[in-house]
Amino acid sequence: MKQLLSYKTKIGTFYIAKSDDNLFHPVFNDIDLGAYENMWLAVEDIASNSTLPVHHPETNEVIDTSKLDLPEDYVGWKRIRG
Repeated sequence: MKQLLSYKTKIGTFYIAKSDDNLFHPVFNDIDLGAYENMWLAVEDIASNSTLPVHHPETNEVIDTSKLDLPEDYVGWKRIRG
């Protein structure tokens, strides 16, 4: 998968990646959290805690991603060049 967007939070960096089948994936800690036909849906779902569960990298507790201030609009994310 190719990483397209990133957003750094207090628990780590979240990514939006695109797979070879042209689906968009929210990713955290190298874990794929779902597959979406539209990038904006992937961003909206991770920002609103509507993906597969996200676990804190140190404590392994389930995190409510809606409390991490992730932008719900992809323009608020950092574009990864390359």
